[in-house]
Amino acid sequence: MVTLLAGTLLPPLDFFIVNLAIPSIQDDLGGGDTLGRQIVASYAATYAVMLTLGGRLGDLYGRRRVFLVGLVGFALASLLCGLAGDPWLLVVGRILQGLTAALMAPQSLALIRASLDGRDQTIALGFHGATFGLAAVIGQSLGGLLVTADVWGLGWRAIFFINLPVAVLGLLGSLFLHDPHTRGAEKLDVIGAVLLFAGLVGIVIPLLEGQALGWPWWCFVLLVVAGGVLHRFWRYESTFDGDRSRGRHITPLVPPRAVTAPGVRISLAAVALFYSIAAFFLVFSEHEQAVGRTPLQASLDILPLGIGFLVGPLTVPYLMRIMPRRIAALGLCLETIGFLAFAGLVAAFDQTSWAAAPLALIGFGQGLALPSLIRITVTHIPRAFAGLASGLVTATLQISAALSVAIIGGIFFTAADAYGSTPAITAVSILIAVLLFVSSLLSLRAERVPSLETSSKIVDAHGPQPSESKEAQALSQAQDQ
Repeated sequence: MVTLLAGTLLPPLDFFIVNLAIPSIQDDLGGGDTLGRQIVASYAATYAVMLTLGGRLGDLYGRRRVFLVGLVGFALASLLCGLAGDPWLLVVGRILQGLTAALMAPQSLALIRASLDGRDQTIALGFHGATFGLAAVIGQSLGGLLVTADVWGLGWRAIFFINLPVAVLGLLGSLFLHDPHTRGAEKLDVIGAVLLFAGLVGIVIPLLEGQALGWPWWCFVLLVVAGGVLHRFWRYESTFDGDRSRGRHITPLVPPRAVTAPGVRISLAAVALFYSIAAFFLVFSEHEQAVGRTPLQASLDILPLGIGFLVGPLTVPYLMRIMPRRIAALGLCLETIGFLAFAGLVAAFDQTSWAAAPLALIGFGQGLALPSLIRITVTHIPRAFAGLASGLVTATLQISAALSVAIIGGIFFTAADAYGSTPAITAVSILIAVLLFVSSLLSLRAERVPSLETSSKIVDAHGPQPSESKEAQALSQAQDQ
C-alpha cells in the first residue's frame, strides 16, 4: 500500500511543487512568461491526455509492470529536469514526466480496486484520497521552501531531485507488490489510442493556454475539431463486435460496455462537477494579492482547507460503519455549505482571514467526497478494466480542472475587472457551490444503481438457478472472464 501511495503522491506533487519555483527558473534559464506557461502546460497536458491510455496499458500488459516502468521513467525524467541547462531541455523533461506519470498513477488506483474488497478497499481509498490531498497541500509550500533554503546550492533544481528518494522507496516496495491480473494475448488498439490522444490534445491545449493567450481563434477551431475526432473515436470503438477482441487479438482501448455500464456516466459527471473546486485555488490566490495579503499570510489563510482535506478521507472508514452509502453526497453538501458561508463572510468582512471555519469545512467535505466518488465509479466498472477505470477517473479530474480554471477563472477575472475582487470571488464561490450541489444529486443517483460487487453478492446469496446446468454456468463464467 505504501508503494502504491508513492505512485499516488508523485504526479500531483510535481504539478503543484513547481508553481512557486517558476520565477527562479526564469531567472536562471531565461524564457520569461512563455517558459513559465510551458513548464506547467507541458506536464499538465501530457498527463491529462495519456491517463486513459496508461490505465488501459496496465489492464493489457500487467499493472505492476506498467507501474514500475512509469516509476522508473518518472525518476529519470525528474533527473533530466533537475540537470537541465536550457529551457527546451526542461520542457522536454516535463513532457516525459507527464507521460510517465500517466503510466504510473492509474496503476495505483487500479491495483487497489483489483486486489482489495469491502472494508479493506474503503480504507485503502481513504489513504489514496488523503495522499492526493497531501500532495496538493504541501506541493506549493514545499516548492517555495526548497527554493528558499537553496539546499546544497541546488536552488530550484531541488524540487525535481526530491522525487528520486521517493522513487527509490517505491522500487524497494515493489518487491512486495502483488498484481492479481492475469495477462492475456491481447494487443493494444493503436488506432483507438491515436484517435483518443488527438481528441484530448485538441481539448486540453486550448483550455490550458487559451486564458493566457487571450483566447485566439485557433483555440476554438481546435475544440471543434477535437469534438469531431472524439466522436470518430467512439464510433470506431463501438465497431468491436460485442466488445470482444477481433482481428489479431486486438481489444478496444475503451470497451463500450465498460463506459456504458449502469451508473458509470452519472458517476463520472459527478466527478467532473466535483472538481470545479480546482479554480478556487487560483481565484483565492488572486484575491489574496488584490487585498494586500503577503504570500505567507495567503498560505496560512488557505491552510484550514488543507487540514480539512487531510482529515476527511481518513474518517471515511469510520463513517462507513454508520452510513455505508451517501458519504459522497454528504461531503459535497458540506462543501456547498462551506462555499456559501465563505462567500457571505468575504462579502461582509472583505478579508479571507475571517473564513477559516468555512475553508476547513470545504476541505473536510472534499476529503469525504473524493474517495467516495472514486469508489462509486470504479465499482460500476468490471475488475478486468480496473486500469481503464482508474485512468478515466483521473483524466476526468484533470480535464475538469482545466475546464474549471478556464471558465470559472475567466468569470472571476472578468468580474474583478468590472466590479472588484471581493464581488468576483463571492460570485464564483456561489457558482462553485451550485455545481457541487448538482454533483451531490448525481452521486445519489449513481449510488442507486447496484454496483457490480453488490450484484455478485446478490447472485451468490441466491445460489445458481435450478434451470442452469453446471456446464452453462462454467461457460458463462468463462465468457465473463
